[in-house]
Amino acid sequence: MTSEKMLIGNKWVDAADGGSIAVRNPVTTEVFAEVPAGGTREIDLAVAAARAAFEDGRWRNLPSSQRASIMWKFADLIDANMEALAHLEVRNVGMPLAIAQNQIATVAETFRYNAGWCTKIYGRTAEVRNGAGHHMGYTLREPVGVVGAIVPWNAPLLMVAWKLAPALAAGCAGVLKPAENTPLSALFAGRLALEAGIPEGVFNVVTGHGAQAGAALAAHPDVDKISFTGSTAVGRELVKAAAGNMKRVSLELGGKSPFVIFGDANLDAAIPAAALAVFVNSGQNCCAGSRLIVHASVYDRVLAGVSAAANAMRLGDGMDPATQLGPVVSEKQFERVLGYIEAGRSAGAAIVAGGGRLDRPGYFVQPTVFADDRGDLTIAREEIFGPVLVVSKFETEEEALRLANDTDYGLASYVWTDDARRAHRFARGVRSGVVWVNTALVTDPSMPNGGFKQSGWGRENGPDGLDAFLETKSVMAGL
Repeated sequence: MTSEKMLIGNKWVDAADGGSIAVRNPVTTEVFAEVPAGGTREIDLAVAAARAAFEDGRWRNLPSSQRASIMWKFADLIDANMEALAHLEVRNVGMPLAIAQNQIATVAETFRYNAGWCTKIYGRTAEVRNGAGHHMGYTLREPVGVVGAIVPWNAPLLMVAWKLAPALAAGCAGVLKPAENTPLSALFAGRLALEAGIPEGVFNVVTGHGAQAGAALAAHPDVDKISFTGSTAVGRELVKAAAGNMKRVSLELGGKSPFVIFGDANLDAAIPAAALAVFVNSGQNCCAGSRLIVHASVYDRVLAGVSAAANAMRLGDGMDPATQLGPVVSEKQFERVLGYIEAGRSAGAAIVAGGGRLDRPGYFVQPTVFADDRGDLTIAREEIFGPVLVVSKFETEEEALRLANDTDYGLASYVWTDDARRAHRFARGVRSGVVWVNTALVTDPSMPNGGFKQSGWGRENGPDGLDAFLETKSVMAGL
C-alpha cells in the first residue's frame, strides 16, 4: 500500500492531525493507497499559498507566451505519463482502460487548447460619447483571482483539466480539492505541474472529505471563485457557503438526460449509441442518456435492442481488454444504485434486463433496463448515476419534446432522426446545454459544456469556459 502526501505551495505535506483516507480498488474493494485527510488548516495554508502567488504576479504577470509554453509542457508531460495516469484511473475508479486512456489524452488536449488562449486575452476599445471633452474608453480582461476547484470521482483528472486549464490560462492561482475516493491522479498531476515549471503556490492539491476540506474551501473568505462539478444537492450548499464574500461560482451539476429516437432514425446506429450513452463508465456520467424516449413505431425493436446490449456487456476488471463495463466507484454508490433499482421494481416498473448485483467481489451492478411509460417514477426523475435506463414511448414530435423537457435538469440531450429539419427544431426546443444529433458523447475542448435549470450555472470549455475565470474592467481616460 502506498501513502501519498498533498501539495501546498511546493511542499508535499501530511494532514496536521495525522488523519488519512483509505483509497480502494472498486474491483476488489481492497485498500491500495492512503492520502491525508486535510481539513480547515490545510485549506487555509493552500489558499494562503495561492493568494501569495496571485498577488505577487509570479504567474499572471509572466509574458502570456511564457505561460502558454509552460502549459504546453504540462500537456506534454501528461502525454508522456499517459499509461501511468490511465492505469491509476482504472485502479481507482474502475473504468475500462480504453476509457481512461481516452480521458487522459483529452486532458492533455484541454491544456493545449487553453494554452492557446493565453496570448489572446485582451479587451476592446469604445468611442465614449458622454461627458465633456474628449475621452478614450477601453476594457481590460483580468484573472478573477484565487480559484477553488472541487472535482468529482467519475472522471477525476479530466474534470481537473476542465477547471484548472482555463483558470491557469486566465492567470489565476488554484486550490484543487479532488474527490476523497479518487484523489490519486490529481496528486500525480501536481507533481507534473511542478516539473512543467508552474510556479510555487499556483497549483495546490488538498485531499480531504467534502464536509471538511470542500466546505472550508467553498466558504473561505480569500477565495475569489469556486468551480464545482458534482450533485445538485451539494451545489446548493456551495452556493450558500460562497455567499459570505460573494465569490463567483460555476456549477456543473446533475442530469437526467433524454435520448429521443424518432421512427425514421437509423436504428442500427441509434440502438448501440443509446446503450453507450447510459452504460459507459457504468452510468457514472453527468450526461448519461438515462431516459430513452422512443417513437411507438420502433419502440419494441429499440427496447429489445438496448436490452440485448445490456445483457451482452462484459463486466470485469478495467485492465482486462475484454471488459466493457467496470464496477461503480464505491460501496456507497453501489448501495445507492441498487436502492434505485429496488425502488423501480417495488413501484411496478418492468425490468427487461439486469436488475441486480453480480455474484463476485467488487461493486458490480448489472446494466439494467426498465420499461415504463408513467414518467412519474423516482427512477425516471432522479439522477441515479449508475447503469440504469428507463425506456418510454411517444407518438408525436410535440410529445417527444414535452417529455424531453419534463425534468428538473437540463445538462444534455440526444436526438436521432433522418429528418434534418426535425433535428434542428428539436435542438432549438429542448432545454439543455448540450444537444447531440445522431451521435453521442462527442466532446471537444472548443465546445462549451454546462446545463440549464438545476444542472448548473455557467459553462466549461471553449471561450465560455475561459470567460468564467476572467473579470472585465472598464477604463475611461480623459484626453
